[in-house]
Amino acid sequence: MAITPSTKKTVSVVRQRTSVSKSHQKNVVLDKFSPAWVVVHSNEAPGYNLELINRIRSGVKKTDWKNLIASIGSTEKEFENILPSSISSMQKKAVYSRETSERIYELARLFGLGFEVFDTKEAFKQWLMTPSRALGDKIPFELLDNSFGFELVENEIIRIQHNVYS
Repeated sequence: MAITPSTKKTVSVVRQRTSVSKSHQKNVVLDKFSPAWVVVHSNEAPGYNLELINRIRSGVKKTDWKNLIASIGSTEKEFENILPSSISSMQKKAVYSRETSERIYELARLFGLGFEVFDTKEAFKQWLMTPSRALGDKIPFELLDNSFGFELVENEIIRIQHNVYS
């Protein structure tokens, strides 16, 4: 079937919001597909990979980065050796580069998976900071400064999820 102006459909992306309640924090409203949304909806995120690619290409907004940090219960300082931009240069920008945006989304997906597998933020964060025999006695968090390290850590989390220990 040929697409003509009369048969072409217009597709619009609807921005949906999700409200996340924290026990001792105020309600946070997350834009659909933002990095913090990906953490909360890690099971849904794979179906939206094309949208996530578009978000990476257009750049993550500083507010979305701040929401991600708050939602995972961390500080920016903890990620200074993992992100390709320094924290001070990130604070000066409203929208981040593709490389930084990609790393932010990788972190969001990894933390979403980790929170799901380990049941609590604290348990996952403790695992991230504990040397892993399966990862050559390396601390998983220290491997997250490149894509190969992300892949190793993600694969190890998936093995734990499926009770396949190395």
